[in-house]
Amino acid sequence: MSQDNTSASATSAIWQHHITVPDTPEGFTVRTTYPTNPDGAEVMLEQWQAGSAEPPHSHPGDDMTVVVEGKMAIQFFTKGDDGLATDGEPVILNQGEAGYIRAGRIHDASYLEDCKLVYVHDRAFGVKAES
Repeated sequence: MSQDNTSASATSAIWQHHITVPDTPEGFTVRTTYPTNPDGAEVMLEQWQAGSAEPPHSHPGDDMTVVVEGKMAIQFFTKGDDGLATDGEPVILNQGEAGYIRAGRIHDASYLEDCKLVYVHDRAFGVKAES
């Protein structure tokens, strides 16, 4: 008797049990874990619907996003006396690519296709709205 030991994104339990979180953008769900190591990393499995977006924000620690499926864009900003100004062209991340953002770096994100992401944040996750 043959047994199928393979799984795919559409059938894996990894992408189940996502929840919506109050005060987050429409089209976003997440599954999180909280490590007990104070020097550890927080990992989230995120799903974003095509057309959804995050406004400009920053995080207290460095982060890494791996695009498991889909396509997204990240725009960086600088803050001046007149508010936020774009800093360079948007960075496009496609399936299989990873992006890194240093702590405190202001950015937004838009989801050009339905996305499944592995998000890793250095130590405890946090987000600060920027304008």
